[in-house]
Amino acid sequence: MNTYHELQTELDQRAAQGLLRSRRTLTSPQTTHSLVDGKLYLAFCSNDYLGLANHPQLIAALQQGAQQWGVGAGAAHLVNGHFAPHHQLEQQLAAFVGKPTALLFSTGYMANLGAVQALVGKGDTVFADKLNHASLNDAMLLSRAGVKRYRHGDMAQLAQLLEQTKSGCKLIITDAVFSMDGDIAPLREMLALCEQHDAWLYVDDAHGFGVLGAQGRGSLSHFGIASERIIYMATLGKAAGVSGAFVAAEQVVIDTLINHAHSYVYTTASPPALSVALAQSLQLIEQGDDLREHLQQLVKQLRTGLADLPWQLMPSHTAIQPLLIGDNQAALQLSAALRERGIWVAAIRPPTVPQGTARLRITLSAAHSAADVQQLIGALHELAH
Repeated sequence: MNTYHELQTELDQRAAQGLLRSRRTLTSPQTTHSLVDGKLYLAFCSNDYLGLANHPQLIAALQQGAQQWGVGAGAAHLVNGHFAPHHQLEQQLAAFVGKPTALLFSTGYMANLGAVQALVGKGDTVFADKLNHASLNDAMLLSRAGVKRYRHGDMAQLAQLLEQTKSGCKLIITDAVFSMDGDIAPLREMLALCEQHDAWLYVDDAHGFGVLGAQGRGSLSHFGIASERIIYMATLGKAAGVSGAFVAAEQVVIDTLINHAHSYVYTTASPPALSVALAQSLQLIEQGDDLREHLQQLVKQLRTGLADLPWQLMPSHTAIQPLLIGDNQAALQLSAALRERGIWVAAIRPPTVPQGTARLRITLSAAHSAADVQQLIGALHELAH
């Protein structure tokens, strides 16, 4: 059978280019000091921004939720899998981010696929930042709407593309915090363009929810913006420390998703016990100003400590701090050299990032200490010289 040979040839080519992906197995909970394949590492590659993934209160809440509600939903939300904890969490999330209502999804990827596919179609147009997450790229293709992509953060080009589009629904989709660059989309300017050109704004706040804004309410709070035009998505497996995602918007939008978002309609609901844990997580996020302040201090410490390296930190004030290396193999080698020193930082290569921009994606957590960050700074200086 030639198919297997062709698959192996493609994998061998990826390996030769420094692009082959593989998995490493954790044998401890998600913490900043993790056992990986039997070795202890100081880890800087988790999206657990507030250190809640192994929090004792969330563990206790999940145990209590499983005791009361069992371990599986058993059906889709629209059959008989929509439980009271799901419903209560949706109401709490909507209130937390300042929207009328919200809808839970199993993952952020499924939320993006379902929402965009349900809201636009043939004859409509999606406007997308060229550095958007893969889930948004897949969503716009699945929708069958026309697609116009603009240069990263280029509001002048976006305005031009909007001006050229005369018919159909217009939907701008964007990451709020870009997952591989760590910078923040100019949401205030984007909303102004939506108002000028009668468009919707779909904001993927996977890396902003829980971290940015007053009490961690996310990127909309960070910019102080609110509008019926904004459809807001955030994930619950990063700063929230558990699993899942939600879309928050006007009631008519959520009703449309309930009826037309395939990734919601045709999938089994997430376990209700997760919603019990997430309700507890939401309280910890709201009370987590000290965690967010500590995280910002670590960001400042890292950026100051790495300012004079031969590799450049990309401009970011979020927990995502990419160190631009350029060459794929060089990024892999630097990541491997850090692992030899007991530090785990992931090397990110194309196609996740553009050609020639391979990088170490350093992610900080409120669970890190200043000593942890200093250890990473010292190791990178040692490797640089």
